Amino acid sequence: MPDTPAESPADMQTPDRPTWDIFCRVIDNYGDLGVCLRLARDLARRGVQARLWSDDLSPLAWMQPEPVDGLACRPWADSVRAEPGDVVVETFGCELPDSFVAAMAARSSTPAWINLEYLSAESYVERSHGLTSPQFSGPGAGLEKRFFYPGFNDRTGGLLREPGLIDAADAHDGGAWLAVRGWAPAPGERVLSLFAYPHAPLAAFLDALGPGWLLLLCPGAPQQALPPLLRPGQRAIALPRLSQADYDRLLWSCDLNLVRGEDSFVRAQWAGRPMLWQIYFQDDGAHGPKLEAFLAQSMAGAPAPLRARWGALSRAWNGLAPWTPEAAEALRELPVAAAHARAWRAGLAAQADLTARLQAFAGLPGGA
Repeated sequence: MPDTPAESPADMQTPDRPTWDIFCRVIDNYGDLGVCLRLARDLARRGVQARLWSDDLSPLAWMQPEPVDGLACRPWADSVRAEPGDVVVETFGCELPDSFVAAMAARSSTPAWINLEYLSAESYVERSHGLTSPQFSGPGAGLEKRFFYPGFNDRTGGLLREPGLIDAADAHDGGAWLAVRGWAPAPGERVLSLFAYPHAPLAAFLDALGPGWLLLLCPGAPQQALPPLLRPGQRAIALPRLSQADYDRLLWSCDLNLVRGEDSFVRAQWAGRPMLWQIYFQDDGAHGPKLEAFLAQSMAGAPAPLRARWGALSRAWNGLAPWTPEAAEALRELPVAAAHARAWRAGLAAQADLTARLQAFAGLPGGA
């Protein structure tokens, strides 16, 4: 995505169109930047002037190839000379430049300063959502930072969902979309997308999966590691990098989606298809309780056999339990899993979306 020109409307602060600054640092994957781009783009399309500041903008060339009216993407270093907007979003604990914080404190009208945290279904999210951190010293002395936690119920910050997303997913012709790109399944084949970390237990998964599958492999280590492991009746296609819009269409086109991290995890839920989540591994084991908390919420309304089998599959896929016949059986009951995925999506869609809640949290028009 090319830099928005300096004279772009996204850089021109006007009273009738609030300006939001969203800061993101790229650590080891592009999921954080993906979340920030979706938020900034959604804000811009809702009439906000959005500026996305990042230390690595190169992935935007394929995530969002076309410019978005009202969205400016700027190098992190340039923020030292910028005038802060009405709302400043510090994502995932990244620390703002001292000079920018000092400029925030010097504004005649204090900006809303929000720390957007990682998504989790754990109980601490409800307790922590909305907490404040007054700044008593340093360049931001006198300001107040507030914490915004995404989540799966109305006591949290909700999930990113742009207007019209569910209707677009349901109207999508997945077969035609795959065929145009040369990724169509053969007669009788089912299709899955696979976006996974390098340590994914691919061989055990392929054993459990069985024949009759076309695997569409997103960029990453599995594109090289998986093809030699294919079992009889399985084939794979390595995909190029996709824009966020096309990645959504990929999810809508598959019978099963394997996703990782946070951004693809949320988008797979909006697809309304069975989804297997590879959670981000943490050395201290914190990913285990995080997975269990999500399973407890997302599978609460599922039939008991599906709940037990999908839990066994999820734990095995994440290296938290051995592969068992119960885990493999989950892959044999995809119609039941698909019905539950749509029911879970419907419940989430009945709640206000994250962007609307964030606008209300900031105290500006347009929020829920």
